[in-house]
Amino acid sequence: MRALSLILSLAVLQTATLSVRAAETSDYRLKYDTAVVDKIDTLIRQSWEDNEVSPSQAADDITWLRRVYLDTVGHIPPLNVVEEFVKNKDANKYQQAVDTMLDGDSYVNNWTTIWTNLLIGRQTPDRTSREGMQKFLREAFAKDRPWDDVVYDILTAEGHFEENGAVNYLLSQMTMRDEGVQATAKTTRLFLGTQVQCTQCHNHPFNDWQQSQFWEFNSFFRAARRIDHDKIDPNTGQEVDDYSELTTNDFSGPVFFEKRSGLMQVAYPKYFGKDVEFDNGKSRQKVLADAIVSDDNHQMARAMVNRMWGHFFGYGFTRPVDDMGPHNPASHPILLEHLTESFVASDYNMKMLVRWITSSEAYRLSSEFNPKNEMDNPAAGEMPLFSHMYIKSMEAEQLFDSLMVASNASGMNQANYAQSMRQRNEWLQQFVTTFGTDENDESTTFNGSIPQALMMMNGELVDTAVKCDPGTLLHKVVSADEKDSKKVQLLYLAALGRNPSGRDLAAVKKLMQISGNPIMAYQDLYWALLNSNEFIFVR
Repeated sequence: MRALSLILSLAVLQTATLSVRAAETSDYRLKYDTAVVDKIDTLIRQSWEDNEVSPSQAADDITWLRRVYLDTVGHIPPLNVVEEFVKNKDANKYQQAVDTMLDGDSYVNNWTTIWTNLLIGRQTPDRTSREGMQKFLREAFAKDRPWDDVVYDILTAEGHFEENGAVNYLLSQMTMRDEGVQATAKTTRLFLGTQVQCTQCHNHPFNDWQQSQFWEFNSFFRAARRIDHDKIDPNTGQEVDDYSELTTNDFSGPVFFEKRSGLMQVAYPKYFGKDVEFDNGKSRQKVLADAIVSDDNHQMARAMVNRMWGHFFGYGFTRPVDDMGPHNPASHPILLEHLTESFVASDYNMKMLVRWITSSEAYRLSSEFNPKNEMDNPAAGEMPLFSHMYIKSMEAEQLFDSLMVASNASGMNQANYAQSMRQRNEWLQQFVTTFGTDENDESTTFNGSIPQALMMMNGELVDTAVKCDPGTLLHKVVSADEKDSKKVQLLYLAALGRNPSGRDLAAVKKLMQISGNPIMAYQDLYWALLNSNEFIFVR
């Protein structure tokens, strides 16, 4: 019967300038948000006119809510939130929804996950504390710390890998003796949006970046040292891992590197070719961090703005988002600079940046093309114009957390949080692909493999969601005193963030007639919805 429901249901679904620290009043924030958002809208509209495209119509409320929930807190909205949002007639309900998300634990958990993955990867490197890294990030996002302060702490951290979780970033880049090569490449990509790794062995082929630039950056990391401590297991008497720590030794000499011609060259610490000052015995990592946060060019802010825009829209102003430079000009340079300056003026306030992006006209557009914007197709290699929303596939973490919400609209109980996180980490490994590069790049993809398909169709998460046991969302819907059409509508809203079409309702009616068992029919329907392609897309 489940196979029949899948065929019927999926066939239908296939058709488908002051510091914020010094001025934190709501009035100021509203004015500041409005000024920045208006400028975003003006510049984006100008790009539409210049390229002779017309934007798609605005997305409906439910689609927008599902999108902003997935992008901001990492999971679909609970059914009760969807229902309340649809009933809300306040013109400011969009900003209110975003503010509610930004003030909740899910925002902190989502961005802790995102940045833990970026900093140390989904598969935790040896002698690295994932819990320590998460603790540092969770505190940073919970306190809404300025991004420049967070980056400074990450780059200058020393000590025990759990007592000072920030050290795990550099520890994760020091799993082999590579003289700071991984740390150099990863740091410039993550925090400066610049890929210098291609100049490790030769000059850049498309601009004037020299091989020496890589080694000038690399010089900042030569003093960092990891120390791994072992202990004796009382049960076996053998040495086992205990903890690791990050320290700084006295490294004052220059770095030598070999050119392709075979000649040896010397490199001293420089920040994008500029000399830096060493004084008061300051470590090289602190000198680099000082140079980054005091950079008049604000490259760190620019890199973060580009990365965040890419997170919410699927494409940044450059592709990839971490390869900015003269060889890869931004699609909207004036807008990128405006947002960079605004981000700096906001005191690197991450929540403010989220508000600006999600309040923009472009972010509220439908993902459907119209005849006047079919050329706006970055997937085909075109420059993104943001005249419609680009469809994204859920990340593996988003899928797990969305299935948790789909199982129970009230969310996870704090009492089983640790257990759920362990289950989540085990589940994620089915989707992680690690590439053998110097940066240990990872990807999570839904590539249609048999294990992934079986895990979705028969796995514990989906099975729990469709059991119809007391406490589950399905039980709540099915046992409600509502007509069948209303119950079907609620399941579509909960899973897909849309109302069922007339064709959907007709197919479900036929399914129930064939089943003869209403409870089983609802289980089969919900199972089909959760296993549909439409469920895993952010549109």
